[in-house]
Amino acid sequence: MGDIAKFVIWYNQFTILQNQPPEPRDMPKLKLPDIEKVTAIDIHTHAEEPCGLHGDDGYDDFQAQMAEYFKSPHKHPPTVPETAAYYRAKNIAAVIFPVDAERETGFRRYNNYEMLEAASENLDVLIPFVSIDPHKGKLGVREARKLIEDYGVRGFKFHPTMQGFYANDRMAYPLYEAINDGGAIALFHTGQTGVGSGMPGGMGMRLKYSNPMYMDDVAVDFPDLKIILAHPSFPWQEEALSVATHKPNVYIDLSGWSPKYFPPILVRYINSILQDKMLFGSDWPVITPDRWLSDFAKLDIRDEIRPKVLKANARKLLGI
Repeated sequence: MGDIAKFVIWYNQFTILQNQPPEPRDMPKLKLPDIEKVTAIDIHTHAEEPCGLHGDDGYDDFQAQMAEYFKSPHKHPPTVPETAAYYRAKNIAAVIFPVDAERETGFRRYNNYEMLEAASENLDVLIPFVSIDPHKGKLGVREARKLIEDYGVRGFKFHPTMQGFYANDRMAYPLYEAINDGGAIALFHTGQTGVGSGMPGGMGMRLKYSNPMYMDDVAVDFPDLKIILAHPSFPWQEEALSVATHKPNVYIDLSGWSPKYFPPILVRYINSILQDKMLFGSDWPVITPDRWLSDFAKLDIRDEIRPKVLKANARKLLGI
């Protein structure tokens, strides 16, 4: 083998090692909060790196645009410790996750291991999920198995629009298999997104990927995989309700919208046949739990169902 060929092989191996995510040192398996002590479980909150510390030009501007779109009180996302302090003060537990969308957005992801290290110091209120772009292939599958087996991760966030894939693309199936084997949860963004809204070309974000009907195939092919369809799925609300009604392993989180904007059909399903599958989620920090809970209190929901949505359903799904 010539010197050039040897160098190419060495360089490729070096590049792979350099791109491997650093693992936290001496971090034990994740523990769950004492759910008896909290009033609710927010199943949908976002972990972001501190403002100005992200290595990609344009990322902070992108976050400022998101804050304007959602009329968020946060001009830049709070850190994981700041999020934990907020939820601790509210006596609410929170599932928190990053979104790995490097391929489609060009923004470096918030590394799963870095996020877990920050969250691990706040496990009295935080339940960390992680995110892996299915396009990472076998490398992503290996990372998923390690995160589950070595660190006790309980869920994975997917954003088909930001990650540029259909949920039923067989390319993603090895990753689903790893998640399913580990007994973890797959949480999918569904419906329209605020990401790129009002920006030229929508920042390249294609809404079609987030039709919840594509998750129906995943629920068929992985009947034991616990799946959450995130958000009221505008403009595909009825599709989401159909999938969750038909497939026993599919749930719906109610994040990303103020409850005062919930369509009537969604409220009817919360009050009836999907009362055991609806989950409180805020979409923090773009929507605060204070705002969401205040509007939910004014919604015409039967009294015996409110505790299910706010805590009991998520507790059962998470196995707490």
